[in-house]
Amino acid sequence: MTDTKKHNTNIVDWDILTHFVQEAFMGYGVPEEDAKICTDVLLESDKRGIESHGVNRLKPIYLDRIKDKVQSPVTEFEIIRETATTAVVDGHDGMGQVVGYKSMQMAIDKAKKYGMGMVAVRNSTHYGIAGYYTTMATEAGCIGMTGTNARPSIAPTFGVENMLGTNPLTIGLPTDEPFPFVLDCATSITQRGKIEYFARLGKDTPEGMVIGRDGKAQTDSQQILKDLTAGKAALAPLGGIGEELAGYKGYGYATVVEILSAALQQGNFLRALTGLDNEGHKQPHHLGHFFIVIDTEAFMGLEAFRKTAGDIVRELRSSQKAPGQERIYTAGEKEYDVWLERKDSGVPINKAVQKELIDIRNELNLESYHFPFE
Repeated sequence: MTDTKKHNTNIVDWDILTHFVQEAFMGYGVPEEDAKICTDVLLESDKRGIESHGVNRLKPIYLDRIKDKVQSPVTEFEIIRETATTAVVDGHDGMGQVVGYKSMQMAIDKAKKYGMGMVAVRNSTHYGIAGYYTTMATEAGCIGMTGTNARPSIAPTFGVENMLGTNPLTIGLPTDEPFPFVLDCATSITQRGKIEYFARLGKDTPEGMVIGRDGKAQTDSQQILKDLTAGKAALAPLGGIGEELAGYKGYGYATVVEILSAALQQGNFLRALTGLDNEGHKQPHHLGHFFIVIDTEAFMGLEAFRKTAGDIVRELRSSQKAPGQERIYTAGEKEYDVWLERKDSGVPINKAVQKELIDIRNELNLESYHFPFE
């Protein structure tokens, strides 16, 4: 790992990047304790190899939105209604990571006292990788679930219009292994970032992932990106276009997340989440989230749960492999492998993000930071 770090100038040390990102958030008005939370959530993505939600989103998703005044750097966490096991929170368009962290912690505390806890949130913003919050629950010996709605990008089955967000339905389960079982994925068949990747490689997008307003599948990656921006194309739900590949299942799960992210807390939904007003000007997205926690001790106990969960995933991984395949994975395993590879080296930073980090440093006069890629 040391040799790799020494020769790959795009690898930035974890400590350096952690302090830099925290100071960047603070430079944009985020209070220090909140900046620590935002940084931890953001870099957890890179630790798990989920670059789509990592440091490459520091500027465009968070700092730029603060600058555009569609997101507040100071988070007002207001409890609207509360019972022993539930709560409704208004995030007042503050930092989604802070809202998410505090909401999940509240749900954990309730579950530890009463066996189960749930917190529903309205008027929040992008909260980073959903798996961060379910892992908070697993570390507390609990089962954790969360979901969030998002700006419209999925068309319903037999429809062609962007209506639902990519709406992840995320579940974390403690095991007796070094890592928990964490299923963290969108309810769309793909995401815009994947199509951007295909476009950079000059590749077509596989048929069935994107539908045009004419009801036909689109495969030209460059054109898809233009049409998605113009609202002339939409992502298919998990499963794909139509019923043949069971796209209705992804559509149904995306709708479940939409309802749980809006109905309990009386928040915004569907077309109201575009981030644009009637005149096309930027405005807060007003996203909703939900957090559910179940304490395993309220049933047959944590150790019994962890052992059974561990036995299940181990038996799955030891089952017969398809010809040519060397390994069967269970959810959370690949991310753990990435962390083992990266923990002693650092974060790989691509050229576009390298420029953004330098620009942020210069803008905020963080002159003590010098990156290896310079």
